[in-house]
Amino acid sequence: MFQIQDLVDLQALSESAELEFKLAQGQDGKGKLPDDFWPTYSAMANSRGGYVVLGVREKKGQLTLAGIEDIEIVHKQLFDIAGNNAKVNINLLTNDSVKTVNIEGKSLLVIEIPTARRDQKPIYLKNQPMKETYTRLHEGDHRCSEEQVKRMMAEQVEDSRDDKILTGFDFSDIDMDSLKAYKNLFSVAKPQHPWLELDLFELFKKLGGWRKDRQTSVEGITLAGVLMFGTWDAIQDAVPNYFVDYRERDEASVERWVDRLYPDGSWSGNVFDFYRRTYRKLVTDLKVPFELQNGIRLDDSKAHEAIREALVNTLVHADYTGRSSILIVKRPDLFGFRNPGLMRVPPEIAVKGGESDCRNRRMHQMFLMIGAGERAGSGIPKIYSGWEWAKWRTPKLYEKYEPSEQTLLELSTASLIPEEVTQLLAVKFGNTTFYSLNELEQMIVVTAAIEGWVNHERACQLTSKHSRDVTLALPRLVDKGFLVASGKKRDKSYSLPGMELPSPEEVFSNALTPINNLTHNARSLTHSIGNLTHNNSNAIDSNETRDDKGRFISSLIDKPFVDSLDVLSESFRQELNALAAPAREQRRLDTVTMKSLISGLCQEHYISVSVLEMILDRKPQSLRQNYLKPMISEGLLKMAFPHKPNSPKQGYTTAD
Repeated sequence: MFQIQDLVDLQALSESAELEFKLAQGQDGKGKLPDDFWPTYSAMANSRGGYVVLGVREKKGQLTLAGIEDIEIVHKQLFDIAGNNAKVNINLLTNDSVKTVNIEGKSLLVIEIPTARRDQKPIYLKNQPMKETYTRLHEGDHRCSEEQVKRMMAEQVEDSRDDKILTGFDFSDIDMDSLKAYKNLFSVAKPQHPWLELDLFELFKKLGGWRKDRQTSVEGITLAGVLMFGTWDAIQDAVPNYFVDYRERDEASVERWVDRLYPDGSWSGNVFDFYRRTYRKLVTDLKVPFELQNGIRLDDSKAHEAIREALVNTLVHADYTGRSSILIVKRPDLFGFRNPGLMRVPPEIAVKGGESDCRNRRMHQMFLMIGAGERAGSGIPKIYSGWEWAKWRTPKLYEKYEPSEQTLLELSTASLIPEEVTQLLAVKFGNTTFYSLNELEQMIVVTAAIEGWVNHERACQLTSKHSRDVTLALPRLVDKGFLVASGKKRDKSYSLPGMELPSPEEVFSNALTPINNLTHNARSLTHSIGNLTHNNSNAIDSNETRDDKGRFISSLIDKPFVDSLDVLSESFRQELNALAAPAREQRRLDTVTMKSLISGLCQEHYISVSVLEMILDRKPQSLRQNYLKPMISEGLLKMAFPHKPNSPKQGYTTAD
């Protein structure tokens, strides 16, 4: 349990998404467990755990100590209700989960809610799993959909999702060329293995592609067999949401694919063939330092091993019933891996290694037999150590709950701590001062310099330390003058002094200037490592105005901004309305068409949610959750203020 010693600790910890404050005063002011504690309990248990602090008043991001007069009553209520199956299906709390803390004469109750094990989920209330199961999104508790609950229940009873025997399938559903290619790789990896003497069908059975249930005597092809070696038609019948996609582009900032691989009818489309084809593309022209072993150069470096493990990890941990596709991206600056489904082992534990709960164990074993993939619990650490060996920036492993549950891994090929950056930082802050920072603090400051800004979430991705270490490091760096904070609570971001990104308020402080025909002369939002100062000044440029279409112009952002329909020229307003007409005319528009409309509306400028809401005739929440956030994740859109993702003044444009 984290230590809370004073109000400063509380204020610092308030940036964590795994922390919730509740008053717990009751009507008489002496103390009562609040009713809304239990949705938070369910949400945190079904997500990644967290802490609830009772006795603190929170208003507009500011915390005030209220205390609990009769803390024993609240303590008793907590365990009485937790042990009542009619209220909560499983009690995860122990005496060690609850701690009384005294600050400035006020008594607080700190409750640690652990993450429920896979075989315990879903944690639900009132004996109503389909209606009273919650999950944690950002800092809020949200009811789970029936689909989410059913997925938890399936995960609960199925140790290995790909072990399922499929009815109505037979060996004719297997692509023979794929299986032969696998046997060839198997013979290279294990040339003396006795299974190599078997025919293809017997080898397929030994690998787990076909099995017999000893209890029911039912036998047949497993889901692993179809996914790994199946024909496209068989895969689509077994898992209709299945889709694998590799995309490569030659410039990080340009949304132009120079190569793409997906099931288009020209190849089997199965997991094994996708792995073979994709791995070759990923490591082509991989620029890493070479190693010598016994005087011989090793072509397969630790970076190659890391990429291979990342690809296998993506394929064997995927929830193939999920709605997201498997997506592999190669850019000059990055390798990206996305799979549907959350991790069964929390990312912070997976990074440390030693624990494994593979979703598709039979597929994992199939990859192990050809020398791909690592033994249980060591795959993620090998990815991290391979990237550390290449002296590239720490990988980012994280999960997303919306618009669908997915796991993402980003492997940046940027230098871990570029020497030119550290030298400039040392000059800026002084050698003694900068190098006196510990490793985590240096990493945070360097990230702010390279990426322009850093927040609590990004800083947590840079280290395997506890999130509390990050939470306390950030304000410490502000106090020392290395960072400048902007925003409040979980919307807070940090940048170097003189490199502050413009806030929406700064940009729009002069948004009501008259319309005229002045040419837009926006500067880039990219920072300059050369002098470690942001290209934009914090001062508001007097040239802020509107162009001949009525779009807002600011030197602080790189494109015009459509912030209001009322100030647009009549012709341009009609143009936007015409583009959005299909959405207004048809309430149930398919996702692909809606995304295409949004992309068209976001061309050549930023456009606000409020404008999109009006011309598309859709609610803003629906637009954000169902379209804008997914399109950001897919690299189709970018935000005007990426460091303020929740700003009501946020705007979106195509990522071109």
